[in-house]
Amino acid sequence: MSDPRPQLELLTLNGDARAWDEFVTRAQGSSFCHLSSWRQILSDTLGAECLYWAAADAEGAWQGILPLVRVRSRIFGHYLVSLPFLNDGGPLGSPAARDRLVGEAVTEARRSAADLLELRTRDPCGLELPVSSRKITVLLQLPSDVDALFRSFPAKLRSQIRRPMKEGLTVRFGPEQREAFYEVFSRAMRDLGTPVLPRAFFERIAAAFPQLAVFGVVYRGDQPLAAGCGFIWRDEFEMTWAGALRESRPLSANMLLYWAFMEQMIARGVRVFNFGRCTPGGGTHHFKQQWGGRDVPLPWRQFSTGAVKAPPSPGDPAFSWGPRLWRRLPLSIANRLGPRLVRFIP
Repeated sequence: MSDPRPQLELLTLNGDARAWDEFVTRAQGSSFCHLSSWRQILSDTLGAECLYWAAADAEGAWQGILPLVRVRSRIFGHYLVSLPFLNDGGPLGSPAARDRLVGEAVTEARRSAADLLELRTRDPCGLELPVSSRKITVLLQLPSDVDALFRSFPAKLRSQIRRPMKEGLTVRFGPEQREAFYEVFSRAMRDLGTPVLPRAFFERIAAAFPQLAVFGVVYRGDQPLAAGCGFIWRDEFEMTWAGALRESRPLSANMLLYWAFMEQMIARGVRVFNFGRCTPGGGTHHFKQQWGGRDVPLPWRQFSTGAVKAPPSPGDPAFSWGPRLWRRLPLSIANRLGPRLVRFIP
C-alpha cells in the first residue's frame, strides 16, 4: 500500500531569510521566536550551531519550517532545542511538513547522540512525542482602556502600583534603554545565582527587531531599579526577560515596571499580555498570577534515548552548588563569566 502523504524534500536555510520570514508571517501559530534573525544572533553571540530546515513539496513550495539549535558541553550535556533561551520556536506548517521536520529532528538527535531534543511549542497538535509539563505561562487579556484594566485589579494590587508612583519613580521606554536594562538584568541574574546572557545578545536583538522588541526601565532619578525586555507579535506581547534590584523591593519598582508595560501595550493595540515562562507553583508564578491572568501550559515536546527530561537548571540537585557559588561572585566577574557559561544552559 502506497504512502498517501506527500513526499517532502528537506532544505537547509542558506541565506534565503526573506522567504523564511515570509513563511513565518503567514503561518498559523508562529511567533517572533521563529524569525530568521535568531539564527545569526545565536550563532554570533553564543557560538551556537543552528540547523534551520524547511520542508518543500515537489514544486519547491515550502510547506513547513523548523529552527533547531545545538547546545553542547562536556559538563551540562548535549541538547537540540527549538529554540534555546526562548519559549517558542517549534515546527510550523502543514501536518505532513511538521511530521517530516520532527522526524528529521529525532533522526539528528539519534545520530548525534543528543541527551535531549526539546521542541518548545504552544501548539503540540499532531506531534507524537512526550510532553514536558515543567513550564507554564500566564496570559492576561488587555482591554482597550487603561483605566478599565486598573479598576479590574484588587485594591492591594492597585496600592502596590501607586506606591512607586508616589515615591517619584518613572519609567522610560525605547531601544536606548538597553544599556540600563542590562545593568539591572545582569545584577538581578547574579543575585538569583544564574549566569547572564551577553550584552551583545541584547544589542543584536535591538538591531534585528526594532519594531518588535521593547525595552523598558524604571528609574529613581537617574538610577535604574527594574527593567524588562519583551516582544510584540500580532496582538500579543511577551515579557521575555525582566529583573529588579533587591533594594528596589520596598518601593515596588517591579510592580510599576509591569504596569507601565501594560499601559504601553494597550496604547499600541495589543490585546494579550504574556508574562513569559515560569515553573508552576514557584514564586515567579505567584507574582504573575496576582495580575488576574490565566495559567496556560507550555506543552513542549521532547525526545530522549535516556533519562534526561530537561536541560540543566538552578533547581537541579546535581547543580545546586552552582547558584550558591554564583551569588557570591563580584558582579564584574559574574558578568564576565556568565556569557561564557550560559551558552551551554538552554
